[in-house]
Amino acid sequence: MFSEAALIQELQFKAVRSSGAGGQHVNKVSSKIELSFDLANSLVFTENQKERLLVKLKHRLTNNGVLLMQCGESRSQHKNKDLIIKRFFALIKASLAVPKKRIRTKIPKSVIRKRLKNKKNLSDKKANRRKPNLD
Repeated sequence: MFSEAALIQELQFKAVRSSGAGGQHVNKVSSKIELSFDLANSLVFTENQKERLLVKLKHRLTNNGVLLMQCGESRSQHKNKDLIIKRFFALIKASLAVPKKRIRTKIPKSVIRKRLKNKKNLSDKKANRRKPNLD
């Protein structure tokens, strides 16, 4: 598939100040992590894998083919870095996964019979609610 160690070497991290509640701590500490990964110039993936990733992640890539992700959940920079790396690998693995082709199966006759019987019962029930025709 791909080497996670080699992929980590291609990642670039930047620590920035988090936004939101937190008082003075938020104003002083750069705990939010921004991850950037240049998919277009990556050496880890084959051309087929790159094409698949470009199609699957097209809404998350910049015009230059760079994937940007952020994490500012924790007050710790190290925890945020670990979280963003885990999310990145999950995203890459999910994007590279090729779904199995669905094989159509024949509907059993008993299932068809049961469905038609239920339809008939419901039809009879509604027909019995109507006023009788006295002509």
